[in-house]
Amino acid sequence: MGRTHALSGAVLWLAAAPLLAREQWWGSHALSLSTGQVIAGAVVAAGAGLLPDMDHPSGRIAGTLGPISRQFCRWVSRLSGGHRHATHSLLFAFAMGYAMSMLAIHFRYGWWAALFILVGFGLRGLGLDFEGHEFWSGLKDCVTAAGAVWAMHDLDMGFAGYPVAIGCLAHLLGDCLTPRGCLLLWPVPWRMETVLVPRTDGRVERLVVVPLLACAGVVLTVQVLSGGALYHWVR
Repeated sequence: MGRTHALSGAVLWLAAAPLLAREQWWGSHALSLSTGQVIAGAVVAAGAGLLPDMDHPSGRIAGTLGPISRQFCRWVSRLSGGHRHATHSLLFAFAMGYAMSMLAIHFRYGWWAALFILVGFGLRGLGLDFEGHEFWSGLKDCVTAAGAVWAMHDLDMGFAGYPVAIGCLAHLLGDCLTPRGCLLLWPVPWRMETVLVPRTDGRVERLVVVPLLACAGVVLTVQVLSGGALYHWVR
């Protein structure tokens, strides 16, 4: 579900951004973001859409940094109780959002490192690889991620916790629509499951879900780039 998770993270952020900017609802806590910040948030949310799968040693993102990321995912899997346990919970989503926010605000170099990994996760999720050439695919992802960090290094990303949490929540929502669902209220052993997508990476996901998310992402991105028309419908 890599493409679904990355696309849904970006789409949910782009849809939520104007709502988070409403001063009538949030007062002084409302976000005031430039077009560049909204787009940067979409990049972050796309990567964060893969974060819960850090508990999956054989998943797509496990290969992001080769053996280093694979071993890291094995450790996370053991500590979290296995795939779709602790990292697939509301607690994890909000904890990741808070942690990334603290990095972005107080530890710039730590945030750049986290951003590099998030972009790498997003690229792996989208599956823009050179088939059969893992080394060159990894190198391409690293170069692209480094370029994204450079392009965003001057942006104020103090709001980063929002797209990170939203990306994680998009992942949880997607997994809840598949068999096995998620332990949203972990450590409470109650699994939320409403099966609308009968098989991950199956025909429904590939032929319906991914194209719809891609179209929604294009429409929302065009709205943002057109000068804020996205915000009119919530005013």
